[in-house]
Amino acid sequence: MQIDLSKYLDEWYKEDPAKNLYPGPVVTISREVGSPAKKIAAALTKRLNSEKKRKQSKEHPWRWISKEIMMESARELQVESSQIQHIFDYKKRGVLEDLLLAQSKNYYKSDLKIRTTIAKVIRKFANEGNAVIVGRGGVAITRDIPKSLHIFLEAPLEWRALRVAEKQGLTIDHARNYAQSIDKKRSQFRDFFQGKGSDYTWFDIKLNCMTLTENEILDIIIAALISRSMI
Repeated sequence: MQIDLSKYLDEWYKEDPAKNLYPGPVVTISREVGSPAKKIAAALTKRLNSEKKRKQSKEHPWRWISKEIMMESARELQVESSQIQHIFDYKKRGVLEDLLLAQSKNYYKSDLKIRTTIAKVIRKFANEGNAVIVGRGGVAITRDIPKSLHIFLEAPLEWRALRVAEKQGLTIDHARNYAQSIDKKRSQFRDFFQGKGSDYTWFDIKLNCMTLTENEILDIIIAALISRSMI
């Protein structure tokens, strides 16, 4: 089931008129398996915070956000993070597990409710500004924000499979299959919020992690942020 994200966020804003009317700036980083998104996000925020001449659009420093999305979503839903972990692992609950949880209305949260809460949490971080959001459908949830930049890290499959095999102790064949499977699930996760192939799931910049160094990737992102007057 797909949600109408624009309608959902509009209704959310109506519930609280104090929401930030001028959200951003926000950078989203999505990636293929084996691409160093978290490493790039950490290095990017470090560079942005050390740039003395950047425009101070917000008082708080830049920060990169990943695991915080699950923790904040669990808090919003008033459940333990373990109860929503399956969504972040791109899995579905088993029928029996779903039935058992449904017996307790105080603890049961449907997958649709969990995903819409994730959208709300990501939007909240984006509205606060100076945020680098890693994955979790961030591009689909924040693309309508004028001060936003959306990056996709990619690389040839064999290069990524080698990295995954080395990191997780897998065979090349297993690593290749794993990468392709997770890439597909991540794409479906983005599509859930705005629909397959929609304008809201397209990225501004795609960067090849095999041919570009970390510093080159950072230079490109920084240049784009400057060009858009986001820093």
